[in-house]
Formats: sequence, C-alpha cells, structure tokens
Amino acid sequence: MPRISKRKRFASEPEKAAWWEANEEAVTGAFEKAMNEGYVGPCTVVATGDSTATRFRLGSRVVAKARAQAAERGLHFHTYLKMIVREAVRAW
Repeated sequence: MPRISKRKRFASEPEKAAWWEANEEAVTGAFEKAMNEGYVGPCTVVATGDSTATRFRLGSRVVAKARAQAAERGLHFHTYLKMIVREAVRAW
C-alpha cells in the first residue's frame, strides 16, 4: 500500500514563508517534544540563497545545542544558523 504524504503543499514561496512564520512556535514545540521523547534522529537543514538551496544534515544533539545557543542570544533558531554559517564562511 502506498504511503500517503502528510507534507503540507503550498502554491507559492511567499505562501510557504508566511505559513512557516505563522507556525514557527508550534513547529518548534513539536520538534522539541519529539526530541525529548527520543523520536528525532539526524536533521536536514535547507539553506536557501538567491536561487539555490543547499541541504546539510545535523545530528539532533547539534540541533539541540544550536537551539539553546540561539535562545541564549534571543535569536530565532534559523536566524542563528544563518549567522553561524556566514561567520564560518567568512573565516575561510
């Protein structure tokens, strides 16, 4: 029997961005709950630029640490990830 995708479909990128912005807290809460219950494995992060997207995998411990560091600095998780990636690229 084919698996039915539960993935949310969007008509456009602005619609998708608006949904994520409106639901960021709920998604974060669901992720943290799953992580605390041991259901989260490695994560895939998608970094988008002008017209490109880059994916890289982070382990759940790395994601948890990055979330904690972002919270300490009063930043959103995604904003913090972008910041540390930019700093690493500048250091090269």
